[in-house]
Amino acid sequence: METTGSVLVGLVAFLHLSFMALEMFMWQRAPGRRLSGFDADLARATAPLAANQGLYNGFLAAGLVWGLFAGDPTGFQVRVFFLVCVVIAGVYGGFTANRRILIAQALPGALALGAVLSAG
Repeated sequence: METTGSVLVGLVAFLHLSFMALEMFMWQRAPGRRLSGFDADLARATAPLAANQGLYNGFLAAGLVWGLFAGDPTGFQVRVFFLVCVVIAGVYGGFTANRRILIAQALPGALALGAVLSAG
């Protein structure tokens, strides 16, 4: 279960790096506009907000990577903390912004958290 947990944490970190790239660097381009559903004017107007959100996703990814490489017990605690942050952010986003966030962020985070806790 430890290997499964590490793989899932790595996948969640990759997802958040992808979210960061979309929100910070591709928000006004086709991939970001497809994700948001915004036209060019609204994408331009919201780009600073999206970049800020992307920065937070980058911090989540960095914390998860740190947790993968830090020795235990610190690594375990860091993984749990950042996965809980991912799940809370995903649930909040799912209820306040877009229900898809529950599937794209909260669910992978919860699965990884369950695997990490089971292995711990």
